Amino acid sequence: MDNYSYVGNGDVNSVNAVYEQYKTNPNSVDATWKEFFQGFEFALEQYDGGEIPTNVEKEFKVFQLIEGYRTRGHLFTKTNPVRTRRAYTDTISIAYYGLTESDLDGVFQAGKNIGIGPAKLSDIIDFLEQTYCRSIGVEYVYNRKPEQLDWIVERVEANKNTPNYNEEQKLRMYRKLNDAVEFESFLHKKFVGQKRFSLEGGEALIPALDALMEVGSELGMKEMIIGMAHRGRLNVLANIFKKPTSDIFNEFEGKGYEDEEDFDGDVKYHLGSTRHVTTSRGKDVKLTLAPNPSHLESVGPVVEGITRAKVDNILGGYDEALPVIIHGDASVAGQGVVYEVVQMAQLNGYKTGGTIHIVINNQIGFTTNYIDGRSSTYCTDVGKATLSPVFHVNGDDVESVIHVMEIAMEFRQRYKKDVFIDLLGYRKYGHNEGDEPRFTQPLLYKTIAKHKNPKEIYAAKLIEQGLLDQAQVNEMKSSFEAQLNEGLEESKKEEHADIRDFMHETWKGMPMGSKEDILEKVQTKISKKTLTEIGTKMSVLPSDKKIFRKIEKLFESRIKMIGDDNLDWAMGELLAYGSLLTEGHDVRLSGQDVERGTFSHRHAVVIVEDSEEKYVPLNHLEKSQGKFTVYNSFLSEYAVLGFDYGYAMASPNSLVLWEAQFGDFANGAQIIFDQYLSAAEDKWRTMNGMVILLPHGYEGQGAEHSSARMERFLQLTAEGNFVVANCTTPANYFHLLRRQLKRPFRKPLVVFTPKSLLRHPACVSAIKDFTHGEFEEIIEDAMHPKDVKRIVFLNGKLYYDLKARRDELKRKDVVLVRLEQLYPLNFNKIEEITSKYKNAEVVWAQEEPENMGAWSYIIRNFYKYNPRLISRKSSGSPASGSSQVSAARQKKIIDQVFEKI
Repeated sequence: MDNYSYVGNGDVNSVNAVYEQYKTNPNSVDATWKEFFQGFEFALEQYDGGEIPTNVEKEFKVFQLIEGYRTRGHLFTKTNPVRTRRAYTDTISIAYYGLTESDLDGVFQAGKNIGIGPAKLSDIIDFLEQTYCRSIGVEYVYNRKPEQLDWIVERVEANKNTPNYNEEQKLRMYRKLNDAVEFESFLHKKFVGQKRFSLEGGEALIPALDALMEVGSELGMKEMIIGMAHRGRLNVLANIFKKPTSDIFNEFEGKGYEDEEDFDGDVKYHLGSTRHVTTSRGKDVKLTLAPNPSHLESVGPVVEGITRAKVDNILGGYDEALPVIIHGDASVAGQGVVYEVVQMAQLNGYKTGGTIHIVINNQIGFTTNYIDGRSSTYCTDVGKATLSPVFHVNGDDVESVIHVMEIAMEFRQRYKKDVFIDLLGYRKYGHNEGDEPRFTQPLLYKTIAKHKNPKEIYAAKLIEQGLLDQAQVNEMKSSFEAQLNEGLEESKKEEHADIRDFMHETWKGMPMGSKEDILEKVQTKISKKTLTEIGTKMSVLPSDKKIFRKIEKLFESRIKMIGDDNLDWAMGELLAYGSLLTEGHDVRLSGQDVERGTFSHRHAVVIVEDSEEKYVPLNHLEKSQGKFTVYNSFLSEYAVLGFDYGYAMASPNSLVLWEAQFGDFANGAQIIFDQYLSAAEDKWRTMNGMVILLPHGYEGQGAEHSSARMERFLQLTAEGNFVVANCTTPANYFHLLRRQLKRPFRKPLVVFTPKSLLRHPACVSAIKDFTHGEFEEIIEDAMHPKDVKRIVFLNGKLYYDLKARRDELKRKDVVLVRLEQLYPLNFNKIEEITSKYKNAEVVWAQEEPENMGAWSYIIRNFYKYNPRLISRKSSGSPASGSSQVSAARQKKIIDQVFEKI
C-alpha cells in the first residue's frame, strides 16, 4: 500500500494508522504526512498530556480538506470559457469534513502542509481555491511515485498555481496571440468559404507551443516532433514553423503541380514541414510536423517512431527530442489508437522519453456534443492509464496556459513521462468554415458569438496593467496584417504549387524510384567466406551461459546446414540481417513475438535458462557492425506498425521490419497501409523503406490464420508505390531483403511469408544461390518448350504441392511459373515465357478463393493471355474451419491443375 494512499478518503482510522507508522519510523511516511504530524505533536505538547482539545482533533480534518482539494479540486475549476460545467457533489466544502464557519478563524498547523505555516482555516482555503479551482485544474494524486508526486505538489503550490510573468514575457504572449488571431481573421476575409479548419477559439495553442520551445530548449531539447490533425494546422505552420505565408496562400489557390501528371499532392491542412527556428534566448530548435491524413489520431504512433529513430540514430538521448501530439477532444476520447500509443510510453522498444499531449478541446466533435462523445469525465482520462499528470486549463487565460506548459515540460524532462494538457476552448465556426453549427448547437453558438477571443481578453488585461495601450494594440494588428498582405501578393506570382518532402534533410541525395527502377537488377550477393563467417558466428552460443537444450540443438543444426549446403528459411532471413549489419547498416525488427518468431523458427533472441538474460547472436558478429534491435511488441497492430513506419521514415539507411503474428492481423492496422504506406509518396513526396512481413498460406488452420488478404494490398498498388512479394526460397528472400538497402531509393515492401515452408524439406537453398544469385521476380521451372501444353502461373507454398504432384505423375506438359514479385510485375519476363510456349494454355492457380488472393489483380494484368483460374470457389470467409474440408479443397485445386489436357 502506498504511503499516501490514505489521502482524501475521509477515514480517520486510516489517518491514525499512518500516524502509528510515523511514530515507529518518521521517515517511512510521505513527506507531507511527516510535516503534518510534526506540527500535530507540537500541538499535543502544549497540553501536557491532557485531554486532546477539539481544535487538535480538527487538525486531521483540515489536513483531509487539503487532500480533498488536491484530489478533487479539478472538478470545481473555472476552466470552461463558454459552458457551465457539469455539477458534482461538493466534496471540498468545510461541512463535508465536519468543519464549520466558526472554524474559519482558527489557526491550524496543517497550513505547514501547503507551505504557508500555521494559518487560519480561511487563509488555507483561499490558498487551495487559488491553486486548484481557478483557471487550472490538476489531476495527479494517483501517481504512485512519491518523488514525482512531491515534485508536482511543490511545483503547483509554490506560487498557488498562479504565474507572475514580467513585462517582456507578457508582451511576447500577446504578440503570439495577436498573430494567431489575425492570421485566422485574414484567411476568413481573403478566402471566403474555403476550408481551413481554423484555430479560432483555441488560439492559445500558438503561445503554448512557443513556450514549449522556449522552456524545452533551455532544458536540453534540440528537436520537437509534432503530430496534429487539421484544426489549427495552418496557423501552427505560419506562426510556429514560420512557413512562408506566400506558400500557404498559394496552396489556397488550388494551383497544379509542375509534374501534376505524376503527382497528386494533398490538401494544404494535411501537409508536413521541417524548419529550424531560433528561440528568444538564441537556442536553435529543429521543428518537424508530420503530414497527417484525415484519420485524426493515426499520426500519433508515426510521430513516436520518428522521435525514437532520432534518439537512436542522431541525438544524444531522450532529453534532446520531444514528441508533441495535438489531439481534438472528440478524437482523443474516441480513437482507440490513442490508448495504444499511451501504452507504448514506457516500453523498451517504443518509449520516447515522454510525450506532451495537448488537447484542443472544442467541446464538440463535428456535430456531436461532448456528453454524447465519451463516458469518462474528461476526454483526457486515457492519460490516467499510465499515471500521467493531467492539466485542465482555460484557453482564455493565456498566462495560465503558459504556466501549465512550463510545468509539463519540466516534468517531462525530469521524469521522462507523458503529460496531458486539456486546453479548453471552443470552435468559433462549424467543423469547417462552410458548415452551420447552429443546426445542432444553437444555444452554445449564441454564447460563442458574443464571446471575446483570447487576444481581446488579454489585451484588456494588459491595458489595465499599463503594459499596453490601444494604439500599440492597433499597431501590432496592422503590422502583422501588412505582412500577410505582402505574402498574399507574393503568392499570386507563383504559377504552380509545390509540395516538398517534410523530411528532405534526412533523405537528402536519395532520389525517388519509379516502377521501372524497381525492376532494375541490384547487386545483393555476398561471398562464400562472408556467408560462412556470419552463419557460423550467429549460430554459436556462449559456452558460459546455460541455454535450453532444444535451443542448443537448433543452433547446432544451423551450423550443420552450412556444411550440408542446405539453408532453410530462418537461415536465409538471418543471413540477410547479418550481412547488412556487417556492412554497417542497422536492423530493427518488431512485432508480436518476433524475438522467437510466432512459428518458433527465428530465435533471434536466446534466453539464458537460469537468469532469463537475453542473448542476441546477431549483435556478436564483429566490433564495427550495425545495431540489431528486435522487440516483442505489445498486442497492437495499428500503433506498432505506425510507430515502425515512422521509425523507417527517419532511418533511410536502416532496415526496419514489422511482422504480424499472422498476416490477417494486419487488418487492425489498415489505416496505416491505406493512408501512409501506399499513398505517402504520391501525397507528400515522402519515401519509406520499411518491410512488412505477413505470414500467409493455407495449411488448414481455419479462417483466421490462412490469408493475409493479398488482394487488398494488390488493389493498393500503382505508380511504383510499394513492392509486393511472395518468395518461395530462402535465397530469394535473402536477396529481396538486402535489395531494400542496396538500391539508391527506398520503397515499402510487403512480403507474404510462409508458415509450413519454414520447415519444408524442399524449401531450402544452396550456398551458391546466396553468393552468385540475385533477386528473381519470376522463377520458371526448366521444362522443354515442345512438351509444355499448360503454363501455370502461381505464387507461394502452392508451388511445392504442385511440384510434388507433378513429380509423382511424371508430367512434362505442365510448367510451373512462380511470380515471386507480384508488384511491380516484370512484363518482359512474362512475355518471354509465354512466347516460348506459344500453344500452351495459360492458367492462374491459387489457394485462395476466387474473390480473394491475386486473381483480380492477375486478370487485369494478364488479360491478353486469357488466363483460366483454378482456385477455391468464391467465399465470404477466407478458409474453412475444418482441416479435412481444407485438405479436400486443396486436393481439388491440385487435381484441376493436372487434369487431362
